[in-house]
Amino acid sequence: MKYVKGGFQIYDEREKVQLESVQALLKQSYWANARSLNVVKTSIENSVCFSLYKGDEQIGFARVVTDFASVAYLADVIIDEHYRHQGLGKWLTEVMVNDPRWNDKFKFLVTDDAHGLYTRLGFIGSEKLMSTRV
Repeated sequence: MKYVKGGFQIYDEREKVQLESVQALLKQSYWANARSLNVVKTSIENSVCFSLYKGDEQIGFARVVTDFASVAYLADVIIDEHYRHQGLGKWLTEVMVNDPRWNDKFKFLVTDDAHGLYTRLGFIGSEKLMSTRV
């Protein structure tokens, strides 16, 4: 599926993921900055991936780890530091949360930041673990 907003696009096709770009994005994070390229590749192969693009440049990434039956874990939500504070992280997360493949699934994420954003998107929870109501 392709989502378009302004000059940006989100794809939920694994084939659109630029492996090296995702590793570079994750190096900007506090939670995955030491992941090897092989670990990043394996995580992509075993997830439903969402890639945010501006033109041909991948500037954002997120993935969902799911059993397609009961749970959907949102992971590695990240926007390139040069494109933050433009609402792109909110848009990427909204696309993921509203995906019909896990409408009736227990959705959760673990985060040390952005609690306000996730609360506005319907997540509730403790300081780090946040989930949506089922």
